[in-house]
Amino acid sequence: MRRAGLALLAALLLAAPTAAAASRPTVADLEDEVVCPTCKTTLDMSTAPIATRMRAFIRARIAAGDSKQEIKDALVAQFGPGVLAEPQKRGFDLLAWLLPLAGIVIGGVVVGWAAWRWSRGRTTSAPDEPLDAEDERRLDDALARFEG
Repeated sequence: MRRAGLALLAALLLAAPTAAAASRPTVADLEDEVVCPTCKTTLDMSTAPIATRMRAFIRARIAAGDSKQEIKDALVAQFGPGVLAEPQKRGFDLLAWLLPLAGIVIGGVVVGWAAWRWSRGRTTSAPDEPLDAEDERRLDDALARFEG
């Protein structure tokens, strides 16, 4: 029992540096989430000088041990909220998240309603009145032309 406890403790101690390294962000993690203020594209697509300086700033902050959110917060403090590729999920920016979802829901309701109306408008049963003699003869003539 004691040996199993020591083995478990040793495994946890060996795994701790790996877990800490896994939680550290990389430049690639942040490049697609941060926008260059000059060209308005994400850092992974930008070749502007400011984008190069922003990448260097991100590398320095990662080396200092900052988390991904701390780095983003520092960039927002320096460049404003427009530096983030995805809008914040509060205040007026919440509309950027809600409007597309509302459009999808409303579109689904409209398509469903239209399909329901279309399916209710069709008659699938035979007419109640039988054909008169003239219509019966014309129908037989038309069918004979297609069969022959």
